Amino acid sequence: MKKLFLIFSFSHFLIFHAFAQKADMDQAMRKLNMATILTNIYYVDSVSIDRQVEDAINGLLSKLDPHSQYSNAKDTKRMTESLEGSFEGIGVQFNILEDTLIVIQPVSKGPSERVGILAGDRIVSVNDTAIAGVKMSREEIMSRLRGPKDTKVKLGIVRRGVSGISYFTVRRDKIPVNTLDAAYMVTPDIGLIRFSSFGQTTLDEVTTALDKLKQQGMTKLIIDMQQNSGGLLNMAAEIASLFLSKGDTIVYTRGRNVPSQVFVSTGKKGWQEGKVAVLIDEYSASAAEILTGAIQDHDRGVVIGRRSFGKGLVQRPIDLPDGSMIRLTVARYYTPSGRCIQKPYTKGDQKSYSMDLINRYNQGELTHADSIHFPDSLRYRTRLGRTVYGGGGIMPDYFIPLDTTKYTRFYRELSAKSLIVNASLRNLDKNRKRLSKSWTDFDRFKSEYQVPDDIIERILKEGEKQDIKPKDDEEREKTIPQLRRILKALTARDLWDMSEYFAIIYEDDPMVMKAVELLK
Repeated sequence: MKKLFLIFSFSHFLIFHAFAQKADMDQAMRKLNMATILTNIYYVDSVSIDRQVEDAINGLLSKLDPHSQYSNAKDTKRMTESLEGSFEGIGVQFNILEDTLIVIQPVSKGPSERVGILAGDRIVSVNDTAIAGVKMSREEIMSRLRGPKDTKVKLGIVRRGVSGISYFTVRRDKIPVNTLDAAYMVTPDIGLIRFSSFGQTTLDEVTTALDKLKQQGMTKLIIDMQQNSGGLLNMAAEIASLFLSKGDTIVYTRGRNVPSQVFVSTGKKGWQEGKVAVLIDEYSASAAEILTGAIQDHDRGVVIGRRSFGKGLVQRPIDLPDGSMIRLTVARYYTPSGRCIQKPYTKGDQKSYSMDLINRYNQGELTHADSIHFPDSLRYRTRLGRTVYGGGGIMPDYFIPLDTTKYTRFYRELSAKSLIVNASLRNLDKNRKRLSKSWTDFDRFKSEYQVPDDIIERILKEGEKQDIKPKDDEEREKTIPQLRRILKALTARDLWDMSEYFAIIYEDDPMVMKAVELLK
């Protein structure tokens, strides 16, 4: 009878507590509604009720964790496009040189390629509105080129060797957004894949890349997730299944009022046997940390680089009626060994949180391994008993310091003023046909192509006009090889694609070189 009474009493307590919470919520909502209405009616100046509501939502979320966020309808659409893997537009890669849009490459089989638009074409007007020479922002140009699928847009094109303006009518279509940056063979038996985020198409892109590299003789793999900002949780689990055995835990989540979830490898055919090295840095976050943590905890591969960002909070997207969205944190991520990925934070203190990477640099963590210390309470064990540490982010097995001297001050200033990329664009624009005809084989290009001296000299002279000068001859001589490397990579990107760009940029990259050494 006593036990029955206790159960009855506890049940009544829960019901009373729920009603009390609802009463408190109702009172709070009435208070908020009254403040909004009174401000709208009586405030001395006119106010926007929509803006008031948005400010209230932002104020509410700003007192929580750093990743609970509100986005308006426009920002939500842009964010969703990047994760869904497509947007609607004309399908060109472009850059802007001297207020003129130059087509770098039309998307293969896309709407622009179908009507005959070529690399090197200049788009000077959109629907009879000039976009060249009018200092229009990149965002406004993109908004004019994009539009709903099957709508038509009239483009004015200036083509080298053709007089006047030619007009093309392009029917907009779905344009894929690729998350895979590169896939190529670093050595005859070591392949590399690099992807920048986890979207709806990432699994297909990674699977296709693995198949291609296996056909080229790959027996060992480098997974490059430097600066990978993360993305979809389910996609991280799908990709982890390519590397882990069936039944291996990938990640699990815990929250206050949501059910815990455990993501387990399906063991789908991918790369379960070959050796693996993972590259991460301080910008690798979220889904990238989930994949890295799973590979490390199961001793599936070696992790190289610097401690990752430490974004281990699970956001639930909540759509609002006007197309806006709240992304509310509902749980935390944990690696298979039990490590919490999320780094420490103070609720409502966005400033300190945003300063974390700067603090890591100032404290020496990014440049010296001996500046990193973990208490014993954060020690965990991998499947084979190796020690790993929690406390936020994934700590690599092999530390590679940030090279703060890799690029000279002179180089960084030239780059910041876009003098390097503009010089590359001018060279390609002027010599595209000759370069395309002369260099049809990338391996020969990689070993033989030399950046012309006159391009280097033009960059240096343009820099001097803008008062960008080396401090001495030593800085000048150190900068020139850096210019040659990036110009060669940019030329490769425009003649081929991003894989060829990274194949040149990574020739002396310390993380890639360390991965090759360890895999061998």
